[in-house]
Order: sequence, then C-alpha cells, then structure tokens
Amino acid sequence: MARSESTPAREAKLFRNNKSQAVRIPADFELPGTSVLIHREGDRLVIEPIRRKSLLEVLAGLEPLGPEDQFPDIDDTLLPAKAINL
Repeated sequence: MARSESTPAREAKLFRNNKSQAVRIPADFELPGTSVLIHREGDRLVIEPIRRKSLLEVLAGLEPLGPEDQFPDIDDTLLPAKAINL
C-alpha cells in the first residue's frame, strides 16, 4: 500500500506478550519486513515500516579506505600461480 493511501480506522485488540503490550494488526494493515519504527505523536502511537536502503544508498554512505586498509605490495619474485583443473 502506498504511503499516501488512507484506509478507514478499525478497532484492534490489545494483549500482553510477557511484560510487553502488543496489538493484533489486522491482515489488511499488514506491514512488510520484521521490524518497525514506533513513536508517539501526542496521545497517538505511530507505527511505520523500516525502509531498507538501496545498494547505492549503502555504498554512498561508506567512508573511503585509509592508507592502512590498502592492499599490500606483492612480492614480484614469487612464481605465478598454477592453473588447477577441477
């Protein structure tokens, strides 16, 4: 369901799960994933899915490698690796 779509309000059941209060979410309000973000807005609780970052967003957030993380120099005196037939 797109974020801009709205559905009529429905009553949902509250119950206890060990020491936590839980809400039974009807199937037509089902959220994707296994975790959500929850916050208060006054006396309301807002539950929203956690949007997964795209690969490009993850890569854009990476820091460049420092000099200590660079590949070491290779010893040119070593013989080349032999091809192995599997």
